Amino acid sequence: MKDYELTLQVMLERATDLFGHKEIVSELPDGTIHRYMYEEAYDRIGQLANALDDLGVEPGSRVSVMAINHYRHYELYFGPACSGRSIHMTNHMLPDKHLIEIVTEAEDEVIFVDPQFVETVENVADELETVEQYVILDNEVPETDLEPAIAYEDLLEGQDTEYNWPDLDEDDEAGICYTSGTTGLPKGAAYSHRDLYLHSLTHGHVDVFEICENDAVMPVVPMYHVNGWGLPYSATLSGSKLVLPGENTDAEGIARLIDREDVTVTAAVTTVWLDMAQYYDENEDIELESLDRVLIGGTSPPEWLMEKFDKEIDAPIHQGYGMTEAAPHLVNTMTTTEVRELSESERYQQQMKPGVSAPGVRIRLRTPDGESVPHDGESTGEIQARAPWLIDEYYARPEETKTSFTDDGWFKTGDVGVVDKYGYLEVVDRLDDVIKSGGEWISSLELENELMAHDDVEEATVINMEHNKWDERPVAYVVQRSEITEDKLREHLLERFPKWWLPDQIVFIESIPKTTTGKFDKKVLRDEFVAEHGSLPIDEE
Repeated sequence: MKDYELTLQVMLERATDLFGHKEIVSELPDGTIHRYMYEEAYDRIGQLANALDDLGVEPGSRVSVMAINHYRHYELYFGPACSGRSIHMTNHMLPDKHLIEIVTEAEDEVIFVDPQFVETVENVADELETVEQYVILDNEVPETDLEPAIAYEDLLEGQDTEYNWPDLDEDDEAGICYTSGTTGLPKGAAYSHRDLYLHSLTHGHVDVFEICENDAVMPVVPMYHVNGWGLPYSATLSGSKLVLPGENTDAEGIARLIDREDVTVTAAVTTVWLDMAQYYDENEDIELESLDRVLIGGTSPPEWLMEKFDKEIDAPIHQGYGMTEAAPHLVNTMTTTEVRELSESERYQQQMKPGVSAPGVRIRLRTPDGESVPHDGESTGEIQARAPWLIDEYYARPEETKTSFTDDGWFKTGDVGVVDKYGYLEVVDRLDDVIKSGGEWISSLELENELMAHDDVEEATVINMEHNKWDERPVAYVVQRSEITEDKLREHLLERFPKWWLPDQIVFIESIPKTTTGKFDKKVLRDEFVAEHGSLPIDEE
């Protein structure tokens, strides 16, 4: 029997009642710092809810938000959802075609947009048939063709801070995010209040990320990307100080905020922390003394990076594995009793894996025929998952729902993995990225990790390219930290892999293209390779 519904209203009220004095700090684009407390945020969220009433946004409707990480975006995490609407956290970096698709499919009635993204919206506004109002997240409206448009502060001006919050069902939709769409049109994952509440509770578990009231939490990961990995919600539920970095997401800006605001927990994709490691070495005035732990997702960190943060910075890396469909958390690194008894090198090898499923999450491996795969650390299978906060369908996409879920309700992640005897999941590859060479599989992800483990390599990614004889072969793209030859890298790879695993080509480049969420964009590299060479082997003549 439920005592009450698990909604974002309950989450917000707890933060306000118990920790109303705790700060929410934002660094704004002009370099100024905005500070206020949870109790002040609550008042403005009430004003926002009243303003949505005046705009005629009906219960059950959605509003789109295109914004960086700041306090107004935070208010939009709660205002629509707590008043019975839903927030569509919209990735402004998507192609125009995708933006039109997702805003139209979600039937967003209002777009809240940062001034720096107004032009992005202007480029597609003529095709956004459901949008009736534009709100610029600033004190005033810049010169724009968007119509009608109003400044966010003008929208809130004069609104009552008190709001008659409706009785909500915990299964009501609170928000929707779309997948990045790198292999097709984005797909919508809608989250209920219950999904987000339980997901936030899990982040506080000691065997997950231990988010607690004593923390100062800084999500560097964009808030438009899968709920900012859920951290704005987790910090609110726990009553943590919340630090929002705005546009200052380079190593210098992040380090400055960590030191100034005594940040204890921060989160971003691996590439951010690769840059931070170099910046830390080159700048003696950076301390990072408050930092207690670093959350990483997207790609596994190399061992040297884990050692650096663990031993030099004293802020161990905690890896996570998840996806948009899971809001996003499913698996994270932890040191189990058995793993503690291993040697230091073996422990690091375990911690380089995504880890153990979080409480409430179930993970299994299946063959293409649906057969169970043993957890022996060697046998591979598609990773399938269930969790209380994992969607059970894509929004308005019945055919893609049908192909993405098993008959017994498990989500097919599209990732290939193994589970070892300690219960640690290792993601071997994407089904789309695993390299099928001469009837055998080569893991592009394992090759990438081993390349990035070399001291002279900054970044590396491996793509699968068509081969006239072997079906597919690997091609590696490498960004050097210091000069190294292709032969030296091949020798390094031969220490771990058989010769037939080695890339046919190792290409040195200045930077690796990335997706809108900071992951390596292999599709761009494949297209460039095909345009230049066609297929493998390369005709040297």
